[in-house]
Amino acid sequence: MEKDTLTRFGVSMPEELIKQFDQYINDQGYTNRSEAIRDLVRKVLLEPGRLNSEQLVAGTIVMVYDHHVTGLPLDLMELQHEYHHHIISNMHIHLNHDQCLEIIAVRGILSELRDLKHKIQVQKGVLYAELSVTFVDNRKEGHSSAGHAHQGQTHSHSHHHE
Repeated sequence: MEKDTLTRFGVSMPEELIKQFDQYINDQGYTNRSEAIRDLVRKVLLEPGRLNSEQLVAGTIVMVYDHHVTGLPLDLMELQHEYHHHIISNMHIHLNHDQCLEIIAVRGILSELRDLKHKIQVQKGVLYAELSVTFVDNRKEGHSSAGHAHQGQTHSHSHHHE
């Protein structure tokens, strides 16, 4: 893999802000300001509102819901089946007697993932739902059928693997 060319630039900050930033850097385990700034810039650039709606992305939908609301667990399962091509995996956690946390790993066109998140969010009994994008596929070919092997088993997907 080719190494990116680094560009240096200066940043001016009020003294109190830089003290707080240096404390953040220390708390997070960064070895220098540049590493921290690069990560913060990457995070901002992956905010769903900044991306093209037709961009191929991967990330998570996190939700918290009251599993005692009549029909809600079944409705959420049906919704996930409706979007099964977008769902890679999910994890279900019982937070307490009433509430569940679900983390859904997703991959697909951003506008379609936003639709899924919205359909989850508006369900009666869903207390929280958030889409977080963690990967953007910038390749021009986007979705296409790709066959490949995992441990001797060959199968196809509607997306590429690196």
